Amino acid sequence: MKIQTRLFRIVFLSVVLAIGAMPLAAQDDLPKVGVAAARPMPIATGNNLYCAGYIQTAGISTENHIVGANDEADKHIYAQNDFLYINMGRNKGVKVGDMFSVVRPRGSVKGTWSHKSNLGYYVQEVGAVEVIEVKNQVSVAKVKTSCDNFLLGDLVQPVEKRVPPMFEQRPALDLFQNPSGKAQGRVIMARDGAEMIAKEFIVYVDLGAEDNVKVGDHITLFRDLGDGNPVRGPESEAVSARDFGFQSLKYKGGKFSNQAPRKSGEHAGGKEVSTAMAKDERPAFTETWHSLRKIVGEAVVINVKEKTATIVITRNAQEIHPGDGVELQ
Repeated sequence: MKIQTRLFRIVFLSVVLAIGAMPLAAQDDLPKVGVAAARPMPIATGNNLYCAGYIQTAGISTENHIVGANDEADKHIYAQNDFLYINMGRNKGVKVGDMFSVVRPRGSVKGTWSHKSNLGYYVQEVGAVEVIEVKNQVSVAKVKTSCDNFLLGDLVQPVEKRVPPMFEQRPALDLFQNPSGKAQGRVIMARDGAEMIAKEFIVYVDLGAEDNVKVGDHITLFRDLGDGNPVRGPESEAVSARDFGFQSLKYKGGKFSNQAPRKSGEHAGGKEVSTAMAKDERPAFTETWHSLRKIVGEAVVINVKEKTATIVITRNAQEIHPGDGVELQ
């Protein structure tokens, strides 16, 4: 047993000395165990990149659309791996392997909170199809990606190549940051009509190309204090300032209520100070002062149209709602 132990020590020492004698370049070539190479990560991929939808003012081509389906006798909605017919064939230069985007315009958008009068119309991105057989005036296309159910009549458009913004190391979200002084707007709506918005949600805002917004720009989401709150202040904040029955039976004090708000004046001889009066002391709105506000989140722009942009929420301090303010960082 002692001989085996000594033999093991000799072999182990020989290996250690051999590794230590390696040239530096050879040691550098050794695999780094447990060390992962840092790879850039996109902020939005898949569904959040090509199924985000958008609001635009320019007209959309209605020339090409889905005109039939291989299983239309059995169903009227279609999804991934179904076979559809599009009214594009050799007459329009279509080839096997061509990819097309399928969209569905849903109607005009009228932002309740936006200062822009005509935001355009909302276009839902339904998915993508690949041509597998071409005929004279139609082609057979297979659904490759479905963001929603496909319907006959959905429009077929050229695929718009999108480059997603990449994650980058950023400082912690400043909940009390000052306004940047750049373009401000509002959250118009969220994808699928969501009203309680959080991280990874797709949102549409009324800042667009006309506001110099670009893909990859960072957006601050905020809410002016006193505006947009689901709970309003009480109509009556306290009991009267001069009610009886609140003083001690033994040590009677003055003629005032211990639940009354404070009185104004240096000697407490003025009016009761209410919440509304206190808010009146806030600085007046000016070009350099944009009122007190609450930071509720941050987002990145993934698509830009004329008057609007599509953004993805990257972090949030609390729930976000349509109508909340947005500001270009």
